[in-house]
Amino acid sequence: MPNTESVQKLLLVTGPSGAGRSTAVNVLEDIGYEAIDNLPLTLLPRLLNGKPLDRPLALGIDVRNRDFSAGALIDVIDTLSANEEINAEVLYLDCNPDILVRRYSETRRRHPLAPVDTPAEGIAREIDLLIPIRARADVLIDTSDLSPHQLRTEIEGWYAPDSEKRLAITVHSFSYKRGIPRGVDMIFDCRFLKNPYWDVSLRQFDGRDAPVADYIATDPRFAPFFEKVSDLIQMLLPAYADEGKAHLSIGFGCTGGQHRSVALAEKMTKSLLDEGWQVSLRHREQERRNADQKPMKQGPAA
Repeated sequence: MPNTESVQKLLLVTGPSGAGRSTAVNVLEDIGYEAIDNLPLTLLPRLLNGKPLDRPLALGIDVRNRDFSAGALIDVIDTLSANEEINAEVLYLDCNPDILVRRYSETRRRHPLAPVDTPAEGIAREIDLLIPIRARADVLIDTSDLSPHQLRTEIEGWYAPDSEKRLAITVHSFSYKRGIPRGVDMIFDCRFLKNPYWDVSLRQFDGRDAPVADYIATDPRFAPFFEKVSDLIQMLLPAYADEGKAHLSIGFGCTGGQHRSVALAEKMTKSLLDEGWQVSLRHREQERRNADQKPMKQGPAA
């Protein structure tokens, strides 16, 4: 195992244009990161060659990078993940497409993927392009409702030096049919619980909706299961933090990733937040469903 002093901490900052990547890179620079924006991916090996820097490194990457492609960035992430001398993470700045359109309208800027088309068309293309990268994010921050000041606070909460000893937790929900999310440290199978899918009145909803959560909670095995899982996690988190682990990923899986796993992930996230832990929540199948709906391509009103 490499000496922790010889490990280079590297943060890749990406996301759709207009979501706040540049602001995030500036904040990271302010809190002590060596920050570089729009470095060509082919120059990254040369940058990392040699002794580690005496401070963490943040790289802003988006579609404006000279040699950018989703495949190339995924290859970079895989290569970095396999290098024991680099502690690499991906920070993804996300945003609702309608908000991105409004931001482009306010600034009157052209979208880099649609220089002669409307910003909406460029935004739709970019969101499609970034789907596989979004799925690989270690930390995802939705900036749709955040002011620049609020985004700064959020970034500082995750990455400021005085928060480095705090364990950052991500709670995932997912469908076993689509496979286990990469990089999840702890996984809990919810498929033994009552399935709201078989109740026609609940099928269209998901675990974030109260009727679905209430239905799952009526299963007599739900309360003891959640209590035991919660006790286990609460026992382990301080131990992981004491060992210097910076990030822990917890997954809840069910058949379709819509009802049971979502409800458990929501409840566990609330419980951990109430205990003062730093938590990010991801619903993988909902994110994929939203991406597949392609909200930017709207037809005429019915």
